[in-house]
This record gives sequence, C-alpha cells and structure tokens, in this order.
Amino acid sequence: MSQSKSASLIEARILVPALGDALRKLDPRSLARNPVMFVVAVVSLLTTILFLRDLVTGGSHLGFSFQIVIWLWFTVLFANFAEAVAEGRGKAQADSLRKTRAETQAKLLSGEDRSQFRLVPGTSLKVGDVVLVEAGDIIPSDGEVIEGVASVNEAAITGESAPVIRESGGDRSAVTGGTQVLSDWIRVRITAAAGSTFIDRMIALVEGAERQKTPNEIALNILLAGMTLIFVLATATIPSFAAYAGGYIPVVVLVALFVTLIPTTIGALLSAIGIAGMDRLVRFNVLAMSGRAVEAAGDVDTLLLDKTGTITLGNRQATEFKPVSGVSEQELADAAQIASLADETPEGRSIVVLAKEKYGIRARDMGALHASFVPFTAQSRMSGVDLEGSQIRKGAVDAVLNHVEAGAIGSRPAAGVVREVQASAAEIAKAGGTPLAVAKDGRLLGVIHLKDIVKGGVRERFAELRRMGIRTVMITGDNPMTAAAIAAEAGVDDFLAQATPENKLTLIREEQAKGKLVAMCGDGTNDAPALAQADVGVAMNTGTVAAREAGNMVDLDSDPTKLIEIVEIGKQLLMTRGALTTFSIANDVAKYFAIIPAMFLAFYPQLGALNIMGLQTPQSAILSAIIFNALIIVALIPLALKGVKYRAVGAGALLSRNLLVYGLGGLVVPFIGIKAIDMAVTALHLV
Repeated sequence: MSQSKSASLIEARILVPALGDALRKLDPRSLARNPVMFVVAVVSLLTTILFLRDLVTGGSHLGFSFQIVIWLWFTVLFANFAEAVAEGRGKAQADSLRKTRAETQAKLLSGEDRSQFRLVPGTSLKVGDVVLVEAGDIIPSDGEVIEGVASVNEAAITGESAPVIRESGGDRSAVTGGTQVLSDWIRVRITAAAGSTFIDRMIALVEGAERQKTPNEIALNILLAGMTLIFVLATATIPSFAAYAGGYIPVVVLVALFVTLIPTTIGALLSAIGIAGMDRLVRFNVLAMSGRAVEAAGDVDTLLLDKTGTITLGNRQATEFKPVSGVSEQELADAAQIASLADETPEGRSIVVLAKEKYGIRARDMGALHASFVPFTAQSRMSGVDLEGSQIRKGAVDAVLNHVEAGAIGSRPAAGVVREVQASAAEIAKAGGTPLAVAKDGRLLGVIHLKDIVKGGVRERFAELRRMGIRTVMITGDNPMTAAAIAAEAGVDDFLAQATPENKLTLIREEQAKGKLVAMCGDGTNDAPALAQADVGVAMNTGTVAAREAGNMVDLDSDPTKLIEIVEIGKQLLMTRGALTTFSIANDVAKYFAIIPAMFLAFYPQLGALNIMGLQTPQSAILSAIIFNALIIVALIPLALKGVKYRAVGAGALLSRNLLVYGLGGLVVPFIGIKAIDMAVTALHLV
C-alpha cells in the first residue's frame, strides 16, 4: 500500500459517503463513545422537543428557536462528519486490499512424502496445512516457507512492484496471503486460519473497525466529560440568578450557552485525530496494530535495532581481494571466481561479480573446464572446485590453513605467508568484516574481504534520531570487535554484542525500569520476545511469522530507519491533540464574552461593558456564537486529519509555541468569526 494509493481529503469518493456515515452515527450507541457529543445530541433532542411543543402551542420567538435547534444538530453532524472522513480514508485504502482476497484455489499437499496435491478453496485451509505454490500462483493464505525458494510479488500489501525473495530456513520465510509467486516454487505451511490473515487484519485496522482508544485519549475523554458535568451544574444555576433579578431565560438560550461553554471543538475532533494518526502510518507503509503504539512512538527514548537485515542488508558482500606477497590481485581474483562459479549463496555470487567488475575476469563454463564443485559443509567450513590436476579451496581462514598445512597437495606453506594471511584476516575482522582464505594446489593466495553492507542513508538517519533525543542501540550476535566496527560505520550510539534473546529482553527491561519508552526493530524469530516486551515493536515485513505476530507495528518496506517517520507521526499525533485542545479551551473563553453579556444584559445593563465585540442584539450574539461553534469544527477538520507539522524542539519550546499560536489564535479567531457572523445575521434579518 503506497502513498499513491492514499486518499486525499478533498476526494468526492470520501466526502460523499462520509455525509451518509455522519447521519448513521446519530445512532445513540455510536454517539455514546464520545461523551461530549453525546451530551450535545441529548440537549439538541430536548431543544427540538421544546421547539415542537412551542410550535403547536403558539410560543414566541419560534424563528430564533428553530435556528438554534438547526445549528445544534449541525454541531453533532459536523463532529460525526469529521470522524467519518477520517474513517473514510482508511476505507478507501481497504478497498484495494479487498481485491487481493479474491477466491483462490490452493494446491493442498497430501501423503507422507507430500508428493501429491489436490485443489481446494483457499478459504478451507487450516493452520498446519501445507500447500504447493508455483510460478503464477497466488499464495492462498499467510504461512511460512518450509521448502524451496521463489520470487514473490508483494505489491498487494507494499505497493512496490519490485519482487522479493522468500525462502525456507531463514528470516525471509514469512509469506502473505494474496501475494503472487513469480518464479520457481515453494511449499508453504499455513499459519493463519481463514478470516484472520495479515490482509484481513490490515483491512480491519485501516477501516478503524478494531481501533481502540489509547490511554491518553481515554484520559482526555474523562477530562472533557468532567468539564461537561461542571458546566451542566453551572448552567443549571443560571435560571435562579435570572429569577432573582426578576427575569426569565428561555431553555433554548440556556442550551446554547451550555453547548458553547463545553469543549465541543476538541470533543468533536478527538476521535478523528486518533484515526488520522494511524492512517498517516499506513500511508508510510507501516501497519500499527493499535493507537497505543502510535502514541508510544511519540515518546520513544531508546531504539534497539537488530543488525542483520535491519541495519545491514543481511547478505555479506565481497569488497576486496588481499593477496599475499608474490601473488597478484588478478591471480587471487581469478582463483576466487572459479571457486565461486557454482556457489549460489549471496557471498559466492558477490565474489564472481567483484572479480568481473574490478578485474574484467568473465565467468567461465564449468562444464568446459571439466570442473567438479565441492560444496560447503559445516564440518569442512570450505567450498571450492577440483579441476584437471588442480584444487582451489576457499573458506574460513583456520579451515583453509589446516587444509593446506595437512599437505593436501604440495609442501607446507612458509610461516611468513601464514602470518601474512592471519594478519589480513585479523585486520578484516577488526573492520567488522568476515575473511575468507583462498588456496590453490596447497599454496595460499590471499584473503577475500566479505563485508556486512550497511544500508544506504542509515548513518544520516540515525543522526536525525539523535537530534530527536532518541538513543540508538544495535543488537548483534557478532563478537565485540566486529560489532564495534559496524556500529561505528552505521552511526549508532551503542551496541550489544553476542546478544541472545535473553540479553535483548534484559536490556529492554533495564531501559524501561529507568522510566524510558523503548522501541525495537527486528525481523527474526529470535527477536520475537524483545518485540513483544518493547513499548513499540516494529517487525520487518520480510521477517518471520513469529516476529510479525510479536510486534505491535509491521513495516511493509522492511526499512529500520522508517522508525524516524514512525516517531515523527507519533509526536505529530500528540502535538495535534495538544494544539487543538489548547485552541478549543481558548476558543471557549472567547465565546463567553459573546454569549454571557448578551444573556444577562436585560437584567444587568452594566454587563454591556463586556460586549467588547459590539454585537447587535442579545439574540444575534447567541445565534452567532452557536453558529461559530458549529462551523469551527468543519474548519479544523483538515488540520485534525493532516496533523500539526512536526518540529524537533524541546517540550518547553513546544508548549510556548502552542500557547502563542493555538492559544492566542483560539482567543482571536472567535472574536473575528462571531463578529462577522453577527453582522451577516443582522443584515439578513435572521433575528
């Protein structure tokens, strides 16, 4: 799901359905989830009933009462509309995902050797079933590759057309239902029942069907409900003051006062802000399993990253040939390439490519050379090739030295040559690489430098995280020397070497015990416990099923530096909520100056001094305030959905900026808006 698929706020395909959804959300069960707007709906209903009564009995000021009733209902509908638009963007994204759930036929394997298959509906598959997926087939459900290797098109979930490799026995074994195998074949063990696949969960989440309120959102709702209750009591006391002065205030005016007093603006937009935060993550190809995770991302202090597959590409690449004295680089490169021609590992292929690109040595036909490939084994820790009367071996330095010194062919190597190879190997290891020794016919030729390739742009991204106040820690199973070298190249703040799953858990718990929020990026099964323990667990989509299940976010692009966007969006969510809350409260203060003097002016003429807006009549002041109260919700919907622009500043500076921009703005805007509406209301003779 790419950003190109994200829906714009102004698209008719979102706005038109949102109008209908706003009406459907008048259902009391839906309104009850928002205490402030539920109360507004209740008093709107009460005012409607009283208006109908007056209409039948011939009450006074019916036109004024009717307009108040209409704008009260508009206030409720505009709040529903804000939430519906936020949900609509998710529904638009979900529509494209639903297309991938078309009924597919699965090749269910049976028999002890699983050599036979029968076609069954994909929806009938159970957890544990094994299916065969060949070139051109759609993967019928989520699963894990247990045999084979294939190129898979995952555009259905990532929006990217570039295929990815999925294979058994590693951290790239997870496959997603609805994606397509482009080449070769794989056998997949099903890990998700029908209706609970990864795409099903994505659809439910982006639609908002499973969105749970976050702790901060719940706390703010409680605060708003408390303020609403206080103003219920405050409004209830006003008729007694009016009676004491020998006057009477109509119920419709009391309701208008109440609705403008309570924090309707933030109450109306609160849900939309939370939904929009998750939606922004989806548009960055990150699936958040809960709003809690998005909020926590905004407060992350420490980021833990697994090295392989997250900081580095995951496949070591040949970067240099280091020959011993008396051997040219060309000779070493030629022997290394011949020994690697039949080696299909990423390391082997990189050796062939390096020899070709750096020295112009083209690959040769193994058949024409009458060569016999010697595969790598855990026992020998070497691979190579046997030619006519010649042997070439490459592998772990100590294994190749033992092979040569055993006198496989020729005499024992000179001590100086051995020391030279060992020195080169130590230098490579110190730099964070992996050395491979090469020997031909019992003669040491030199060492190949295999390097963990750090992903492009990682160092700059980690520097940006540091500026945001986030400490980065690389976690790896490498020895401390190698880990230190890679950590220095990547630009992380610290590292944990020779890490076990228990070490990762301990580190996370130690950070959390200090009161810090911890984020963890990982892709392997051994990362699953740490992903589950972390406050924000970001699993790579290329990772294992266990990792994706343990995290509370999944990065569809498998880019660990994406956490910068995740943190920014989390901070943006918190900043947006804080900014609009500040605006709402300041906005309410300004409205008091419009409506309270107007209510009591007939009883206490001295309050005319507070009519600093110069509003025409008490009726126009009350109507203008209630109209502004409704319209400001609509005006703020784009800001609630887009979010306040993130700025990497401290909490103090952020508070000062919010008070200046949104606090002062919340005071000034109502004065301008209510005055303009009052002039229009008076000119149109609406009161």
